[in-house]
Amino acid sequence: MDTAPFGKEFLWGAATAAYQIEGGVREGGRGTSIWDTFSHTPGRTRDGATGDVACDHYHLYRQDVALMKELGANAYRFSIAWPRIVPDGVGPTSSVGVDFYSRLVDELLAAGIVPCATLYHWDLPQSLEDRGGWRNRETADRFADYAARVVALLGNRVGCWITLNEPQVVAICGHEIGVHAPGLCDKQAALIVDHVLNLAHGKAIPAMRAADPTGKARMGITLNLARVYPAGQGEADHRAADLFDARFYRWYLDPTFRKSYPADAVEFYGRDYILPRLDAGDADLLSPPIDFLGVNNYSRHVIRAENGDPTRPQQVRQPASVYTTMDWEVAPAGLRDILIQVHRQYGPKQIMVTENGASFEDAPDAAGRVRDEPRVAFLRDYIAAAGEAIEAGVPLAGYFVWSLLDNFEWGQGYSKRFGIVRVDYRTQRRTVKDSGRWYQQWIAQWRD
Repeated sequence: MDTAPFGKEFLWGAATAAYQIEGGVREGGRGTSIWDTFSHTPGRTRDGATGDVACDHYHLYRQDVALMKELGANAYRFSIAWPRIVPDGVGPTSSVGVDFYSRLVDELLAAGIVPCATLYHWDLPQSLEDRGGWRNRETADRFADYAARVVALLGNRVGCWITLNEPQVVAICGHEIGVHAPGLCDKQAALIVDHVLNLAHGKAIPAMRAADPTGKARMGITLNLARVYPAGQGEADHRAADLFDARFYRWYLDPTFRKSYPADAVEFYGRDYILPRLDAGDADLLSPPIDFLGVNNYSRHVIRAENGDPTRPQQVRQPASVYTTMDWEVAPAGLRDILIQVHRQYGPKQIMVTENGASFEDAPDAAGRVRDEPRVAFLRDYIAAAGEAIEAGVPLAGYFVWSLLDNFEWGQGYSKRFGIVRVDYRTQRRTVKDSGRWYQQWIAQWRD
């Protein structure tokens, strides 16, 4: 593989999320999050798993930073748990919570690793959920206040900030189909949540810029994006693919960059639902200038019109393809194509791949080595696709593998392993997998 497309300022990192790795949920004055409530509700997660301990990163963060340094990573994307900073969502800032992230940031900087902090990776304080959560427009104001506080406190050492991680998943998985916290099954509520999340991002960015002690921080948002292809050459399949793209991807891209929602999706949803209320000034709050777009990508979609009806898009399984244990198709060209599409249609100043990875069955052999060849192939081919996107003109500035560690995979509990480092959840022992060693060698080759 050629390292030439990736400039010498490129960020090679790994990504995690607070509730998935930290543990320590009752330590340091941390408040209760919706994921604490959800995971402790019988039947909500596989095997009743919770994030109470997870990877115990709250206590083992120094060990995990040392692992990243060993692997050669020069950046780390982590999330800050809102309930650690403002335990009830409103009210006083927890100095103990801030201190944990301050120590983590210092450890990263000492190791030569750039900290890139996500302010919301799904762990809403339960007290705010009790007041309506993301269905309540006031939550957007609460988020902007919290985000500004964190930037003011850590911004002298953190220069890379992400407001929200995957608002699509918050709305759909958490409020429409109920497989994530808070576990609602209400499409109307999900549409409201979409708009409130967009307002939260829109209000947070200027508040964060005003709070930034350096005035130099880079700020953006991370969206879950995938390339959508029509299954056939006919008009119906093309229209179905366009509508699928509008509903699941442009529904989030347009308000991020164009102060509006896509007309075809508005027409589709307007047939059966009351669209979110746009108060006076809402459009002006959408699309604040951002420095980069984070793209999380894992697969692609091949879409046909079910029974010839383009308003009923249906995904088509590809029998010749490899699928992960999440049943996601391995399709590296999809990463290249979505990066090119977003660059050409929306023109973000910079793009970073903020998550990319795969869940496969892997276990130590008799010698303790984790030979995860499918993940090695996945990383090799997707990174090559990212290089092809750069060669096509995409201003790609970073790549973060998901994930540094095996961790709590939300509703799937601990049954899925995405890490390039294996975690023995009983002993908390970390073992670098072959994929981690491959990534280490790739970064070393890039440096040379």
